[in-house]
Amino acid sequence: MAQTRFNSIEIKLDSNIISQAIKLQLGATQLPVLHNSIGTFCRVRFGEKKPQNHSISSLSSIHREREREREREREREINPAKMHSNHLLLEEPIRMASILEPSKSSFFPAMAKIVGTLGPRSRSVAVISACLKAGMSVARFDFSLGDAAYHQETLENLRTAIKSTKKLCAVMLDTVGPELQVVNKKETTITLKEDDKVILTPDEGQEASSEILPINFAGLAKAVKKGDTIFIGHYLFTGSETTSVWLEVDEVKGNDVVCVIKNSATLAGSLFTLHASQIRIDLPTLSDKDKQVISSWGVKNKIDFLSLSYTRHAEDVRQTREFLSKHGDLSQTQIFAKIENVEGLTHFDEILQEADGIILSRGNLGIDLPPEKVFLFQKSAVYKCNMAGKPAVVTRVVDSMTDNLRPTRAEATDVANAVLDGCDAILLGAETLRGLYPVETISTVGKICSEAEKVFNQDQYFKRTVKFVGEPMSHLEAIASSAVRAALKVKASVIICFTSSGRAARLIAKYRPTMPVLSVVIPRLKTNQLKWSFSGAFEVTNMVNINSESLDSFISTARQSLIVRGLFPLLADPRHPAESTSATNESILKVALDHGKASGVIKSHDRVVVCQKVGDASVVKIIELED
Repeated sequence: MAQTRFNSIEIKLDSNIISQAIKLQLGATQLPVLHNSIGTFCRVRFGEKKPQNHSISSLSSIHREREREREREREREINPAKMHSNHLLLEEPIRMASILEPSKSSFFPAMAKIVGTLGPRSRSVAVISACLKAGMSVARFDFSLGDAAYHQETLENLRTAIKSTKKLCAVMLDTVGPELQVVNKKETTITLKEDDKVILTPDEGQEASSEILPINFAGLAKAVKKGDTIFIGHYLFTGSETTSVWLEVDEVKGNDVVCVIKNSATLAGSLFTLHASQIRIDLPTLSDKDKQVISSWGVKNKIDFLSLSYTRHAEDVRQTREFLSKHGDLSQTQIFAKIENVEGLTHFDEILQEADGIILSRGNLGIDLPPEKVFLFQKSAVYKCNMAGKPAVVTRVVDSMTDNLRPTRAEATDVANAVLDGCDAILLGAETLRGLYPVETISTVGKICSEAEKVFNQDQYFKRTVKFVGEPMSHLEAIASSAVRAALKVKASVIICFTSSGRAARLIAKYRPTMPVLSVVIPRLKTNQLKWSFSGAFEVTNMVNINSESLDSFISTARQSLIVRGLFPLLADPRHPAESTSATNESILKVALDHGKASGVIKSHDRVVVCQKVGDASVVKIIELED
């Protein structure tokens, strides 16, 4: 009698064959292969029918094999999913009871990082301190709201909180860019009724009302046409149909745009964001106001990151980098391109090559794209960032926590999926800027990230990344991937990387090891008899004669690690150069190990992988700790 035998195969799909119809032909059996846009593995099963004549002994053998398979299935049901460095594999069965077990606390809340926007509800020393303890590693300052003096006061509070909590935190300046705004100077509540008409006018002298809304852009009438869609909402608009409004252009009268209101809404506050869906706005990406803020506030505070709003072309990034280079103190500032519209999406690959990182602004982009396409952009963009080794930051994940203590089920799943997609950080906007529960939001998002990381398939990710990089690898890439492979094989508790520029540590993090990467930042310094003192995140104080510009670069390198997934910086004694061949490296290693032990990351008899440069050679070594 004929018997159907099932086998299992794995197929790696390339992202360049998304639209191709792929078929697998095995003998007489043909089966279409499902594929996805980000090049992950998919598992298919196929049947192969062959007439077989079984003897009694062969049937017994088949029966025994089936019994062994059933036993293996029962064992997998009894035990939780197979553990690999304390990480579950998602495709394996998970014992449901284990889901109810409480999560274990850790010195590191999650490998993924959290960017918090500081504002009215989160600018006091007490709240910022609580945010740092909850897991915020980057503080974002959005100049769409508030002037330089306002943000300076907030930043001083952040510095005070850093000193008291001994938690390192980076600073991100978010530009306004070509953002269109409705101006409501008297802050009157505006009620808009469905099917009524409202006029958008560039005359900012007029008072905002339900009949007329003044805007900050005189060219809107030339950019839109009848039938175009315009969205208006409070920062950051949540998409709730009671606090934001959809408009449809009905006609253009001179410089005014007459629109039909598509849903009833109430707008409150002094400023609303206006987004014209899939319409090119003829304004520079880096506005004059942005340049003034960067050259004054940015230079004064030596910002670590610049979030370039509405990045549309690679040239936007190049021009911004040229502008930063004219201000010496900002030559090391990293530029994160914020993709907010279809134009930026279209030129994504070129932008990624020029930028230091990418922010996926799903709020504005989610308006430009059909809802069913938003997830596809996220997965594709994050994958490209991962392969390039550049941080990917996802926004707009827990909007409802602006007013509620718990996220929705969809939002909690959204955060987890962003982590499983491979994002480096989650950016919180309104949730922390004006939300009622900024600390709880950061804590909740951190816990969700931590749980998602337990089922992140690192083995698959590592193979995919190595294959994408190809051969021959660069020297640093080979060292980084080897360090991660070694750490996984020996089940190391941590990877310690000595670095001066941060590049080696970022390359290690690119391969997403399941254990933390401690980046020991050691500066290259030139003496010029300038005194400095620094009390870092780990209570290390040094008094050395060094060049102050080198010191700023050194500390900035450490802070810029705070947006990279799995990377945790340590500030080394500047008197120990990065290329030292003496015993000083051993003393720095001891400090790093002692810190790991104190934080609970490293325990006696643990194995640790160390990546460092000795002379001209890069070395990866494995050490086992004694009691």
